[in-house]
Amino acid sequence: MKFTKQDLLTLLIGLFLFASCKNPDGVGLDVDPNAAITGTLVVSPVKSQLVQEDAANTYGLNRYPLGYMVDPTFGKTEAALALTVYPVSASYDFGTAPVLDSAVLVLKLDTTSTLTKFYGDTTNSKYSIDVYQLANKVTTYKSSDIQAINNTLLGNFTGKLAPNTKRKVSVIVPGKTDTLKTVPAQIRIPLNKAFIQNAILNLGTAGTATDAKFIESFKGLYAQINKTSSTGVGGIAFFNFSGSDSYLQLVWKKTNSSSGIDTTSVNFPIGKMATNAAQTANVISGIAAYIKHDYTGTPVQEQIATPNPSAPYSVTYLQGLAGVKTKLTFPGLAGFTGTYGKAIINKAELVVEIGENAPAYPFNAAQRLSLYRWDIAQQPADIPDFATFSSSASGGAALFGGYFDSLKKRYIFIVTSYVQGLIDKNIEDEGTFLAPTSFTDFQRTSTATSAERSIIGASDATANKIKLNIYYTKIN
Repeated sequence: MKFTKQDLLTLLIGLFLFASCKNPDGVGLDVDPNAAITGTLVVSPVKSQLVQEDAANTYGLNRYPLGYMVDPTFGKTEAALALTVYPVSASYDFGTAPVLDSAVLVLKLDTTSTLTKFYGDTTNSKYSIDVYQLANKVTTYKSSDIQAINNTLLGNFTGKLAPNTKRKVSVIVPGKTDTLKTVPAQIRIPLNKAFIQNAILNLGTAGTATDAKFIESFKGLYAQINKTSSTGVGGIAFFNFSGSDSYLQLVWKKTNSSSGIDTTSVNFPIGKMATNAAQTANVISGIAAYIKHDYTGTPVQEQIATPNPSAPYSVTYLQGLAGVKTKLTFPGLAGFTGTYGKAIINKAELVVEIGENAPAYPFNAAQRLSLYRWDIAQQPADIPDFATFSSSASGGAALFGGYFDSLKKRYIFIVTSYVQGLIDKNIEDEGTFLAPTSFTDFQRTSTATSAERSIIGASDATANKIKLNIYYTKIN
């Protein structure tokens, strides 16, 4: 009972100390010495090992990657998108003898202010995006799944990407003068008119009778980077399909009984909100991302190929888009009681320092890392401290840490309860992992919503070594 009360007191003190932290850039900064938790400090060893991520589930993401990037340390990364197009309404009628004027695939770049909209180079790189028709409708969503396509090129966009720039587009108003409208940052890819005329307009209302009939006929579109026509180191853009700003725009002429020929337009949405009980609510379905990493000739490949080297590594790697993560073990905790005696852990912090010079554009350090563990079935599970802080009304999961401190070039996690559990053997060390995660949505599995990466100090580094600081009080 004595231990339980002191452990609760430790948690309350910890919440009080960190509750005022509002700026993620300051998470992990040194506390005021007058307010610091006291106790004997021991720096416990941490062992690190690079691990390649499993493929990510790309069903129902809040944003999707598209791009191609060449990183001198992490090699080549590419991301492509399979896009299901839906009719705007059941049995949509294009009218009498419709003749297509234009078809444009519109993809809205993600504009969430707290997230990295684009990772890579927007200044010097040129991007070439090709669009094809899917050979089959989208049914698989793992990031490693290759989507079959028909090889006829339907459209291309070539140019620089401007993720922070709104643009003006012409809006067609039937029977009136067209107007200009300011829209969020987007790319617009003109598609082959003859193909769209035959594949959509000529179907008539029978082709758009239901979503299922239209998808069975049209299949969908596939967007990928043309690596030959693109230039520079490149990057990964993220696109948002949750609203009405990503679509296939069709502009056509039709015969009107009262006024002759009218020009009109319609937007067929990309993806659709899941509505039936078998699907997760508030999730966009019908979109899948294909992600591929090529580490050939890189330091990352060397560590993946030789996970237990005779010559220790001074750095290890973290990469989003289901790239690589780092496994941590804590060899000093199993015998902690035998070495230091029975103890209450007042505070434990995992300090992860950047293992390179200050990371620079276009490959900045990841804004946030996740720290999670495996359970006995080797499935991802929360660190106890993350679960505790997440349920706190003051500061929430931010108190757990993991945000990049750009001043001290490091990340810090508060892992007091986890370390106490490992020492007391209430928790088995099945494996602990570091990986990049979304700035706002903590992910403990491989994620396709962040392309960021970090080079961090490894367990055998001379400087910038990853370390576990434990402040403890010995008890009888």
